[in-house]
Amino acid sequence: MATPTRIFDLLYYQQQHFPQQKCMGHRHNDKDTYYSTAEVIDVANKAAQGLLAIGVQRGDKIALVAYKNRPEWSIMDLAIQQVGAISVPVYPTISSREYEYVFNDSHVKYAFCGDGDLWDKLKETQKSVPSLIDIYTFDRENDKKYWEDIFKNDRKDILDEIRKSVTPHDLVTIIYTSGTTGLPKGVMLSHENMVSNVMGIRELLPISPGDAVLSFLPLCHIFERACSFTILLLGGNLHYTGTDNLGGDHGDLRRVQPAFFTTVPRLLEKVYERLFNKGLELTGIKKSLFFWALKLTNDHEIDVPYTGFRALQHKIADKLIYSKWREALGGNIKGIVIGAAPCPVKVARTFCCAGVPIREGYGLTESSPGLVFSGFYKGGALLGTVGMPLHNVEIMIDSSDGNYREGEGEILAAGPNIMVGYYNKPDKTAEVIREMDGKRWLLTGDIGTMVKGPGGKDFLKITDRKKELFKTSGGKYVAPAPIESRFKENFLIEQIMLVGDNEKFVSALIVPAMEALKDWCQTNNVAWDNDTLKHPKVLARYQEIADRYNPDFSHIEQVKKMVLVNASWDVVKEDGTEAELTPTMKLKRRVILKKHKIDIDAIYGEKEI
Repeated sequence: MATPTRIFDLLYYQQQHFPQQKCMGHRHNDKDTYYSTAEVIDVANKAAQGLLAIGVQRGDKIALVAYKNRPEWSIMDLAIQQVGAISVPVYPTISSREYEYVFNDSHVKYAFCGDGDLWDKLKETQKSVPSLIDIYTFDRENDKKYWEDIFKNDRKDILDEIRKSVTPHDLVTIIYTSGTTGLPKGVMLSHENMVSNVMGIRELLPISPGDAVLSFLPLCHIFERACSFTILLLGGNLHYTGTDNLGGDHGDLRRVQPAFFTTVPRLLEKVYERLFNKGLELTGIKKSLFFWALKLTNDHEIDVPYTGFRALQHKIADKLIYSKWREALGGNIKGIVIGAAPCPVKVARTFCCAGVPIREGYGLTESSPGLVFSGFYKGGALLGTVGMPLHNVEIMIDSSDGNYREGEGEILAAGPNIMVGYYNKPDKTAEVIREMDGKRWLLTGDIGTMVKGPGGKDFLKITDRKKELFKTSGGKYVAPAPIESRFKENFLIEQIMLVGDNEKFVSALIVPAMEALKDWCQTNNVAWDNDTLKHPKVLARYQEIADRYNPDFSHIEQVKKMVLVNASWDVVKEDGTEAELTPTMKLKRRVILKKHKIDIDAIYGEKEI
């Protein structure tokens, strides 16, 4: 077939060029279920005909929600597209208030959901959403409508006509951004937006037809969804799973032995921390070898070969240590792509040195999402950057508005992947879309700079979020993200947030990495109890960390004081309080500031703890 122009074309492209026996599948109730390319097409078409039978029309909104990625989610997504309807993917962990807001704002007509308590949550939401007609589940339960109940095979001619009439400019989805403040906004993306992005990154991924690809980041997030569509185009085999099914001897990493997957920095940081903690558990020569090999990663640079004695050291470390790290990831990894947030350079450097290629990308939901990407080819990546602009994307650094360092500015982007706009919010759209030189430029709200990399190429370095900048009482701006990222390279720091808006100096709230801290306490004869985080030796150890990293930053940016908090900043809080992290694991700074007001007041002398 011709070059795909609509998302569902990608499926038919795969069928024509390299049909797969395991196009997509998952493990459910201890049983593997896979769909071939032909079966995905058949089931998607039956579901699409079923949507027509229950009255779905072009432009209708249909919600998709599941706790874990599964083929039914993607198949229904493809079915919705083929009838000209619009999918509204939502996170399963959002509050009832957010469900109501999203469903009412978009006028959701039907919802399809996974297992757990989702049907109950949606049923309760339905009471406040007049447009929501019915809810279907992807798992058969006696008292609930099952998604296969709608399947039809007698409207093929009608479906064919509707499918043909869907254009690249038609909306394919409305994705509500999680956001760190305020109500979410519905990002309208067309087929052209998303297909152009798939075409922009397809040559950059190390995937061949038949390669196993793990998909565990939520499909409702544009990063994972766009990558999944790219896998369809490239003929990879999508193995859907959840983050709690990855590790261990029987986890999906070892069982599936993937060639590729996407992730967010926090999950990779946790893998890194687990490796480190296992190293701490070793004794004698094994422990010494582990940390010798870990230290060897400190000077690794992508595409710079080792020579002489250094090459011999690396070969020994690879055989004894790094190979075991790769084995824990399945032993077959060609590459991992990180998105949604900056990855600490130390983490990326360590894995790259160990033969697990890590590459970063950058984008927003509003850009479908990719803007910049690091390639797996020689000269295609530079540690500390997020890569080079995609071939069909233009990047501009705008330093005209704001107090930026030389060479820095807000990142603006133009290309066929830039969103149609925010649903029902033309005023909000106007705030982030700027018309210049006949192009629509997206104001990303991120601050960055271009740095020279291999071959003199320009690589984008993200330095912070415009909205996260804060100003000290002396009038100096501080960008917290790069400082936080640097501090998180230390194994004793689980999470960190800088504070200091309108204050004389910068301070930090630090969530310690408890397992690593326990080991340190045991080695240094510090009792582990309710007062450990206030122990003079512990505080002195964290001060040493600050003293080590502070010289990397200007005087005004350096962390002068800190508080160790006995807390865990999470995406979902079991106690019902507001979460400190967005679903993509970004800090909700407003929430953290509120929850730790007493700690912050103590830092700046307003109160004592």
